Amino acid sequence: MTEVIAGVEIPQTAAAVEATRAIRGRTSPLIFHHSRRVFLFGAIDAQTRGLEPDPELLYLAALYHDTGLATPYSDEEQRFEIDGADHARKFLLDQGFPARSVDTVWTAIALHTTPEIPGRLGPEIAATARGVLTDAVGLGLDGLDPAQVDEVLAAHPRGDFKNEFLHAFLDGLGYRPDTTYGTVNADVLEHFVPDFRRASMVERVKSSPWPT
Repeated sequence: MTEVIAGVEIPQTAAAVEATRAIRGRTSPLIFHHSRRVFLFGAIDAQTRGLEPDPELLYLAALYHDTGLATPYSDEEQRFEIDGADHARKFLLDQGFPARSVDTVWTAIALHTTPEIPGRLGPEIAATARGVLTDAVGLGLDGLDPAQVDEVLAAHPRGDFKNEFLHAFLDGLGYRPDTTYGTVNADVLEHFVPDFRRASMVERVKSSPWPT
């Protein structure tokens, strides 16, 4: 059955349906609704920019992009973005996707918190990052059609998103603080964890074993 939200058709391939079932069941409503909004806002932005991402790959990247914050996806001592990317890779390989498609989704998820670079890469990667920025920090929100925004939020409400989203990051990163080095994720721990001390690149260079 076709599902259209704000003019964007939700992919209904076998892989998309299975991913929807899996992510809805294994993550919180907060993450599930956020991930679907990321797809919708990313797709809307792509339309306005003349980009043509593969809808299925964009959808899978959006669904998996924050799964590294949640059990059972956060069982490795690595950046949460890589957690999500690795699990998406396994899912796509199990579904029989070609290597190029798998690499596209992996990269879109792994780089979704990295400033500037995703926009210079393929349309699925760029649209994933843009959808994340729109939903998380409101980038480009003032340029969106208010009727489309209302339709997205009617289907996937935000609730107390700002507070709940930051605490989801805290829960997903607090037990592995070293993985936040060099990323925006350290901002969350610096704000919420009193004894957290951000390691700097300057300190790492100066404390290296090299004599000069």
